[in-house]
Amino acid sequence: MLNKILGAALQGIDAIAVEIEVSVDWGTGYVLVGLPDAAVKESFERVKCAIANVGIKFPHKAVVINMSPADIKKEGSAYDLPIAIGILASDEKIGTEKLGRYMIMGELSLDGSVKPIKGALPMAILAREMQLDGFILPRFNATEAAVVNNLNVYGVENITEVIQFFKNEIILEPTVVDTRAEFARAQSAFTYDFSEVKGQEMVKRAFEVACAGGHNIMLIGSPGSGKSMMAKRLPSILPPLTLGEALETTKIHSVAGKLSQGTTLLSVRPYRAPHHTISPVALVGGGTYPTPGEISLAHNGVLFLDELPEFNRSVLEVMRQPLEDRHINISRAKYSIDYPASFMLVASMNPCPCGYYGHPTKQCICTPHQRHQYMGKISGPLLDRIDLQVEVQPVNFDQMSSKAPGEPSSAIRERVIKARAIQSLRYKNHPGIHCNAQMTTALLHKYAEPDTEGMEKLREAITKMNMSARAYDRILKVARTIADLDASVTVRQHHIMEAIGYRNLDRSSYFNM
Repeated sequence: MLNKILGAALQGIDAIAVEIEVSVDWGTGYVLVGLPDAAVKESFERVKCAIANVGIKFPHKAVVINMSPADIKKEGSAYDLPIAIGILASDEKIGTEKLGRYMIMGELSLDGSVKPIKGALPMAILAREMQLDGFILPRFNATEAAVVNNLNVYGVENITEVIQFFKNEIILEPTVVDTRAEFARAQSAFTYDFSEVKGQEMVKRAFEVACAGGHNIMLIGSPGSGKSMMAKRLPSILPPLTLGEALETTKIHSVAGKLSQGTTLLSVRPYRAPHHTISPVALVGGGTYPTPGEISLAHNGVLFLDELPEFNRSVLEVMRQPLEDRHINISRAKYSIDYPASFMLVASMNPCPCGYYGHPTKQCICTPHQRHQYMGKISGPLLDRIDLQVEVQPVNFDQMSSKAPGEPSSAIRERVIKARAIQSLRYKNHPGIHCNAQMTTALLHKYAEPDTEGMEKLREAITKMNMSARAYDRILKVARTIADLDASVTVRQHHIMEAIGYRNLDRSSYFNM
């Protein structure tokens, strides 16, 4: 007897339909075709034991399984449950009248329990698009998939529940979550707050400008000056995620298997801080079984690279294209996948190997050659893509011992949200542009041209510091953001001067020792 079960395969952060055809007939043997990987091929032993351990005799007949479309690679163990249900249906152990109306996915343990899968959210979106009656999946992933409206999501603990459901012995209760209420409630839940930061007013202002325009920022300072501590607080002043951004971000984390049980939508912008020993593939994504890298997991959020010169040069260079294009295309011989990667890069570094060059009280022990070699680990093209470069000075004793709280993140965030609202209105007729950091050259000339005095100051700075054309664009983008924070229609001279002040590495002696 032949039956068809609906499943799904992941391509990038989206899902495509997979039809699992199962035929059980007289004879012996087990054949699985349709471009399955090793994990799918091994499903036979898991399925056989799971069925036997829930008290059902596995058919000693010829079992043929075809996974269609046959030219798409089927990966992972999430096909165990649909294969098992297909075998039971074709062996007439369960009813078949409801089979074609449900998508079924899940990994099986040998005792018949259903284990978590990756990519439940994009699969649920596909099930809704196919207008199915429901999606049966592991209970661990149920709240994640239940985010999708107009779709019944059934979380199960054991294959027995699925068998009884198709035999009409039980009624599965759909998982229901109040997505909007939970999303709104969790949007201001932050572990770290800028009120805990003593001093560092200039750096906090630079962070405010960076968040208001979505700009990349680098912090240069000696150890213990607070670079990492302040970077951790950045998500608390970024504007809240929109529902669309939250859905896209959650899809990426779902495909990567990074969501914990009970997660619905990610409500806080992601903050990723990979160690400097990370490989290029782990950073940008890919691998034998393609998964999103750190730059995609940081999509709509922050990617923090601490001690930037310690990262392998090849790792840093692969970021150059995603920083410009805000997505990464991974092409291999057998596949090509596109992952979104619109993140805010925050980097920190010491000014020299010992860390104390330019320190007000401690002496640097590095030679000029060592300092030059250390700073030279960061290429000019990568540095050009970082809009704000800020020196961080150590906090003095009076500031450290002060009991007066700093400005809270909520106050800074309010100004950032107002500036972003101005930008949303400005770019409403420009698809794909949401903040000043994303401006094209045409938009730059249209919205960021400074007044006469500002243009003169910019000309003087570019000439004296011998800046590149990309640095010129960055200064104008940052100046436009500063003007937005001032609610100024025109980019004025003091906006340009502040933006130039955030190009510290262009005007310092670090590269000219």
